[in-house]
Amino acid sequence: MSTPIDLTALKERQKVAWASGDYAVIGTTLQIVGENLAEACDLRCDEEVLDVAAGNGNATLAAARRGCLVTSTDYVAALLERGQDRARAEHLDVTFQVADAEALPFADDSFAAVLSTFGVMFAPDQAQAAAELARVCRRGGRIGLANWTPEGFVGQMFKTLSRHLPPPPVAQPPANWGTEAWLHTHFNDHDFVVQVTRRTFNFRYRSALHFIDIFRHWYGPVHKAFAALPPESGQALESDLADLLNRSNRAGEASLVVPSEYLEVVITKR
Repeated sequence: MSTPIDLTALKERQKVAWASGDYAVIGTTLQIVGENLAEACDLRCDEEVLDVAAGNGNATLAAARRGCLVTSTDYVAALLERGQDRARAEHLDVTFQVADAEALPFADDSFAAVLSTFGVMFAPDQAQAAAELARVCRRGGRIGLANWTPEGFVGQMFKTLSRHLPPPPVAQPPANWGTEAWLHTHFNDHDFVVQVTRRTFNFRYRSALHFIDIFRHWYGPVHKAFAALPPESGQALESDLADLLNRSNRAGEASLVVPSEYLEVVITKR
């Protein structure tokens, strides 16, 4: 018989990974995703909005810029501090609160919109995280998500990482959230209306080696993978990542532009 995975221990390891490096260096380049999601959710002035697993606050800022009353949450306090710095610079009034996506400290039906851009998809207990998003969203409200797909570049990057540093047994792939079947299973058609748009975010760097250098220093999962591997294994990982990047590059030899597919999801709670 297989031993059930210790989700609490996995979450603690994930927290350490996301707190390593400085995700904000990567996160700020993804701001357009938060802006597009805010528009897709048709956010209105004075609506109460929750950003879950907010990181450095891309969806938070997008909602606040539209006059929403925003609460920004993450289980990594240092990331919230970076979001707070950004909000302060724009004179945006946002509430920041450390919170676990799997146990949100809010009452049922608290928010008109609940958002997460490339955040909640990394929660270890995926069913519980989905249930929490639904619980705190009001009837008639929207759950807005941006989730990397398994087939897209980021999904393939995580598959590459897992070949070199296998994930814990039976850990659920984050890219599950990037499949329509999974979304319809956890947000059933009786209680929700699920609308999915396939979008592309373009990673723009000088070269494959430039991308790898930035990610191995600042992006928690890649940073931790390289730190955990001996030098020769790290070189093999670098080679495989470079191969993936160069195969995905649409800019030719002069630069690096790598399209990465994601799902823009708007779920209306009936």
